[in-house]
Amino acid sequence: MTGGAAATVLGLLAARGESLAVAESLTGGMIAAELTSVPGASRVFRGSVTAYASEVKRTVLGVDGALLAERGAVDAEVARQMAAGVRRLLGADWGVSTTGVAGPDPQDGKPVGTVHVAVAGPGGTTSGLRLGLDGDRAGIRSESVQAALERLLGELIENERTQDTEQNGGS
Repeated sequence: MTGGAAATVLGLLAARGESLAVAESLTGGMIAAELTSVPGASRVFRGSVTAYASEVKRTVLGVDGALLAERGAVDAEVARQMAAGVRRLLGADWGVSTTGVAGPDPQDGKPVGTVHVAVAGPGGTTSGLRLGLDGDRAGIRSESVQAALERLLGELIENERTQDTEQNGGS
């Protein structure tokens, strides 16, 4: 399913000498499993934190406690802070995170299928993506993994273009 995206991400990072860390909530380690299914992943992948509980998001990843209390864990800014936190915690160049509602019940007033993915890159830049997914719990989790890897891949490609433009005088 996402093996191609995982392999491509790992290949790009290896070629650039960069590393990756993952913070997962609703995906519960599935992104890490997808990445480590690729031979040679250890050259790039630093590790992951499965921060299912909000308390873990706060104490381990450094997500703002007031933000969690105000908005709940299913939030774009929470995802951004998770990605930045795991990047910092595990000493990686890139961090990616997922948080959301896989079901069967809504959470924090958010409907099933609401997912936030974030990517934190070098220099502390972060980007996010909000998904509204349909399907059962397994399908939502699986699509979240795919979306996270594709978002990371897009950010890696964009970052590479930006670096090329800067190195070539903006041409």
